[in-house]
Order: sequence, then structure tokens, then C-alpha cells
Amino acid sequence: MLTKLLYFFIRIITQIHNKILTLNDQYLTNLTDKQLHFIIIGIFGILLILLIYPLFKSLAKNKHYLTLTWIYVFTLIIVITFAIEIGQGITHTGTMDFDDILAGIAGFLLMYIVLALLITTIQGIRYLSKKPHKRN
Repeated sequence: MLTKLLYFFIRIITQIHNKILTLNDQYLTNLTDKQLHFIIIGIFGILLILLIYPLFKSLAKNKHYLTLTWIYVFTLIIVITFAIEIGQGITHTGTMDFDDILAGIAGFLLMYIVLALLITTIQGIRYLSKKPHKRN
């Protein structure tokens, strides 16, 4: 299922890429590929900031620091797993395999669930071990 989702996003990105190239050719802007990447990724990054900033601000305000950390680390895990596989493909030190990316991400998700359960259990024990008049 994750593979189908990734290919869906790749198709969308390819369609957007082709549309941008078509517009570049139609309007004779003669922007190079590097210039287009500079402009489009720059705009995309700013749009993501405008979208994500309010979410992160709300999470921080409500002290959901573990959620913020998870989002950041999950993003890094995706980048790192892709980088490892691309590196293996370029250097021929391994097999560039999408299933390895999925396995790495699944490993992180499972271990995060274990960590979250452990933290929740410890917090529950601490809460229950407080004296009754201090719970409120």
C-alpha cells in the first residue's frame, strides 16, 4: 500500500514538473532547470512553513513535545533511508531497494510505538503512585 501511495505522489510530481516545463516553454521564459528548481522549491518551502508553523505552534503551546520530536525524526528517517539507498546505488556497495526503505521506516514506527507505550506506562505509574490529594 505504501508503495502505491509513493508511486501516486511520484505521478503527481511528474505531472506538475511537466506542466511547469510546458509553461516555461510556452511563455519563453528560458529559465534553466536549476532556476526552475530554485523558484519552485523556494515557493514550496515557504508554503510548507505557512502550513506547518501554526500546527507546530499549537503543538508546542499544548506541550506536545514528543509529537513535535516524532514529526522531525520521522522526516529525518525518510531522508536518511532514501540517502542510504541512493548511496548504495551510486557506489555499488549494496542493492538500491525500495523495500529496504520501507523496512527501515517500519522499524522506526514499531520501535516508536514501543517507546510511546513505555513512556505512557511510566507516566501512568507515576500518576497512580502520587498521593490522592496531589492528583488534582
